[in-house]
Amino acid sequence: MSWEVFTVIGTIAFAISGAIVAMEEEYDILGVYFLGLVTTFGGGAIRNLLIGLPVSALWNQSMSFTIAILTITAVFLFPNNLLKHWKRWGNFFDAIGLSAFAIQGALYAVKMNHPISAIIFAALLTGSGGGIVRDLLARRKPLVFKEEIYAVWAILCGVFVGLGFASSSLELYTLFIVITVLRVISYTYKWKLPIKSIRHYE
Repeated sequence: MSWEVFTVIGTIAFAISGAIVAMEEEYDILGVYFLGLVTTFGGGAIRNLLIGLPVSALWNQSMSFTIAILTITAVFLFPNNLLKHWKRWGNFFDAIGLSAFAIQGALYAVKMNHPISAIIFAALLTGSGGGIVRDLLARRKPLVFKEEIYAVWAILCGVFVGLGFASSSLELYTLFIVITVLRVISYTYKWKLPIKSIRHYE
């Protein structure tokens, strides 16, 4: 049950995220659907490649594709006076998608009996891979590569699931809420990871 719930949550959140970014960049309707779908399924495709599953396995997720397309359509039809609040809510949807898909990716790797390293990597790729592809296609600097804390939360999901600290439905939902809240706090208060710039040496 947890698997399906996190899949639905992540699908809706990332479909919204991708569609809004596309509209911010003034993509046409085809671009909005394309970027919304890439954001939703890009992380899972990359994960499948690296853990030994065919990318074509994604096509078996007909329900997820239906949910994503309906979500993107709803966002595209939203009145502009609602969409202008994206700056306030955009990061929130991204935080939900990150947390839900990171947990889903970790559960996927656990189901395949992969070691802890692969579980963490699956969480990282599933949680942040779609956002990376979205930002690159929108010609933006991917959040995961900035000094802002982003991928750390996906890694934590992988650690907790991989080590068995979160396995029951209650524990997984608690982890989802905690990671989402931490992500919201981290961008609200601008928590940053250390950076090292060499520009001033040029």
